[in-house]
Amino acid sequence: MSDEAGGAGEGSGASAPGSFRGIAQLVLDAKGRIAIPAKHREALANGESRIVVTADPSRCVLVYPRAAWEPIQARLMGLSSFGDRTRSLQRLLVGYADDVEIDAAGRILVPPALRQYASLDKHVVLVGQGRKFELWNESAWQAQTAKAISFPADGLPPELDGFAL
Repeated sequence: MSDEAGGAGEGSGASAPGSFRGIAQLVLDAKGRIAIPAKHREALANGESRIVVTADPSRCVLVYPRAAWEPIQARLMGLSSFGDRTRSLQRLLVGYADDVEIDAAGRILVPPALRQYASLDKHVVLVGQGRKFELWNESAWQAQTAKAISFPADGLPPELDGFAL
């Protein structure tokens, strides 16, 4: 289930399919809705009014265009459910998955079960991750960021050897 980041038009600020990136600090309203940033709405909806939201093992909410989610679900459900780890992942990702509508104002309702799972409160962060977004509780996102920038004495993971920015 690897994600590939693609390129969006330079300087446009708009997302092309497969190129969600950037961070947006948002407010979850009293009804549990967030407004998807305008620059991402069209690419996220991809011609549909519904998108898919689900739980992530990191305790955030994943936000997918339906077209990107469907092959992931098919692949997950095609795996044998005899293994405890696989079955647990199927239960988490597919069990929490929900189709949500993007309303005329560009908002989505985050289902109550997902809000509770990810401890979402008023202040949330939407983080672009290539083919999907992650929706985080703001303080949990800050903790994730702190963890990401604190490298142990042995440096970067081996899979990043030779990687340059």
